Amino acid sequence: MIYEDYYIFTPGPVKMSDEILEVGAKQTPYFRNDKFSEVTFNCEKGLLKMVNAPEGSRVIFLTASGTAGMESSVMNLLTKDDNALVVHGGGFGGRFVDICATHNIPHTDFKVKNTNLHDIEELAPKEDYSTLIVNAHETSVGHLYDLDAMGAYAKKHNLFFIVDAISMLVTDPIDMSAQNIDVVIASSQKGLALPPGLTMVILAPSAINRVQDINNLYFNFTDYLRNGERGQTPYTPAVTIMLQLEARLAQIERRGGVGQSIQRAKDIAEYFRANIQDLPLKFYTPYMPNAMTTLTPTDGKNAMDIVNDLEDGYKVMVCPNGGAERELIFRVSHMGEMTKAYVDVLINAMYDYYSIKRK
Repeated sequence: MIYEDYYIFTPGPVKMSDEILEVGAKQTPYFRNDKFSEVTFNCEKGLLKMVNAPEGSRVIFLTASGTAGMESSVMNLLTKDDNALVVHGGGFGGRFVDICATHNIPHTDFKVKNTNLHDIEELAPKEDYSTLIVNAHETSVGHLYDLDAMGAYAKKHNLFFIVDAISMLVTDPIDMSAQNIDVVIASSQKGLALPPGLTMVILAPSAINRVQDINNLYFNFTDYLRNGERGQTPYTPAVTIMLQLEARLAQIERRGGVGQSIQRAKDIAEYFRANIQDLPLKFYTPYMPNAMTTLTPTDGKNAMDIVNDLEDGYKVMVCPNGGAERELIFRVSHMGEMTKAYVDVLINAMYDYYSIKRK
C-alpha cells in the first residue's frame, strides 16, 4: 500500500490508533435503522460535550471535506443583510473571504499578521458588523488565535461568532459556552485522527435560530436538523467514519477526556520543539498551537527540498506549504496517535539530514 511504512507528521490525515484502524477494516453496515441512529446520537453527544456546547445545541454531519463545512455554514446562516468581519491570516482565512464573496455576503477582508488577536478590540476596523468569522488555527502557517479575546469581543459587540476548529479540536482548548461561540466547524482527519471525509458543524441554539431554508439540496441545514432528530442524515453518511468517530470519542473519554488529549498534544509539541534547538531552523510564529509546529530554515535551504529529502531519504512525511511560503516554511503535525518514541524518528532523521549529532 502507498506510504504504508512511512512515518506521518502531516496536519491531516494524521497517525491513527490501531483500535480505530480496526473499526475501519470491518464491513460497512446498513445504516437506515435504529442501531445506526444510536451511533449518530452517541457521536452528537460526545462532540457537544467535547466543546462544552450550550444546552440545546445540535450537530450536523456532512459527508464532505472541511471546506464544505465552512461554505455550508455561510450559506445557511448568513444573508445579504449581514456584515461579516472575516479574519484573514493565511490560506484558510482567505478561503472564508472567497466563500463570502461567492455567496454575496457583505464582508470585510480583515488581514492580520504577527498577532494572535488578543488585541482584536484595537485592531478590528471600526464598523458595524453582525458576524465574526475565524479559522481558530490558521493551518496554512501554524498560527493560533486567542479565542478568549475574540469571544469577549464578539459578546461585547453582539456578533454572531463562527469558528473553524478543524485543526485544533482535541489538541487545543475550545469552549463554546465560555468563549461565546455560536458555530464550531470540525473535520475527521485532524485532531480526531480519523480518515478524511466527515465534517461536523456544531450549532448553538443561537445558530439554529438563524438557519434558513436555502435554495440548495445537499447542504440544506434545515433538512439535516430534521433528519438528525431521528439520528439520521438526509443522504448517505460516511458510515464507517461515523463508527470510527463513535469509537474515537469513547477512546478519548476512556483516556481521561479531551483535557487529557490536549495535554498529551502539548507534551508532544514541547518535546519536539525542545529537541530541535540545535538545528538550523526557527519557529515561523510565536503563536503556535499544540497541533503543529511551523519551521523556517535559517541556513538558506529550500523548505520544499527539506520536505522531499525527508520523505525520499528517511520515509518521514512532513508537510510543505503552498503559495508564497512554499520555499520558506514547512509544517510538522503533533495531532493523532503520537508518542515521544514516534516523534524521535523524525527528530533523529532531521539531525542525520543536517549531519549534526543529537545531544
